[in-house]
Amino acid sequence: MGVHRCRKCAAQSVIYMPQHRLALCAEHFLAWVEKSTLDFIAKHHMFEPLDRVLVAVSGGKDSLSLWRILLKSGFQADGLYIDLGIDAGGAYSKRSGEYVRKFWRTFAPESQLHVLDLASLYGKTVPEMAGRRAGGRKKLCSICGLVKRHEMNRVARELGYQVMVTGHNLDDEAAVLFGNTLRWDVEYLLRQAPVLPAEESGLAGKAKPLARFYERETAAYAIVSNIDYIEDECPFSKGATSLRHKEVLNSMENGSPGTKLQFYHSFLRARKKGIFPGYERPVLQACPKCAQATGIPGLCAFCRLTTDAEKSIGEEIL
Repeated sequence: MGVHRCRKCAAQSVIYMPQHRLALCAEHFLAWVEKSTLDFIAKHHMFEPLDRVLVAVSGGKDSLSLWRILLKSGFQADGLYIDLGIDAGGAYSKRSGEYVRKFWRTFAPESQLHVLDLASLYGKTVPEMAGRRAGGRKKLCSICGLVKRHEMNRVARELGYQVMVTGHNLDDEAAVLFGNTLRWDVEYLLRQAPVLPAEESGLAGKAKPLARFYERETAAYAIVSNIDYIEDECPFSKGATSLRHKEVLNSMENGSPGTKLQFYHSFLRARKKGIFPGYERPVLQACPKCAQATGIPGLCAFCRLTTDAEKSIGEEIL
């Protein structure tokens, strides 16, 4: 394959995107990503220019690139980093936090960075919480997701942010959609969307402004923008079903560029038309301990988890 030239200025390109048949130089690639993000935000009514936005940052390329884009575009965007206490793989959480702080000092010194330490807040790290339950890595990943969702929602509500945004890219969304479709998990399919408005039940608004970008595009944006990010995956993600789904979708994408984008956008169109008419979501109620929305009676899943952790601390002290 020969050298591609930027479609805008004919300079040597830094990336060629076969699904768009588009090659761009560094300057025009950054501008394209930023404009496309703003267009996606506006199309799905994710948030308004004056809204306070909280960005969930992990230290990876996607979330840090998203924070950079929002700041460059003039949004009031602050960061939230949750230290999960994952020490496997060479103090993974500690290193991730260092990348977040470096980005903050370099690109976002006028914004706020909220850092939550789970061990300090609840007495247990995520691996320690999962250690009291059988199920191995899969159970740990489930607990990790539960904890992050609860804490992101809590912080966004308590600090008055209009929306919480995450750096999920197209590869992430397509893999989740593929898995949910294989299982025909209606509840998850109906809730998979680029934006979920805030609800009176206590759920903060959520949005995924990078959901239309391929992973290699967000990685290229971070590299061209000189954003230093952690390249390692979570040490507990090895063998995850979502990774196998990504492999299948990548194989299809290689044979027919644009497959993942078409798969995701076709789903969004079908969802808008009412893909599952007559389906009713479970009734949500407030957890008596944390007041967050839950579909189960009594304490929510997070409070049951952390209550167990508190009990174990007491047992150890005794």
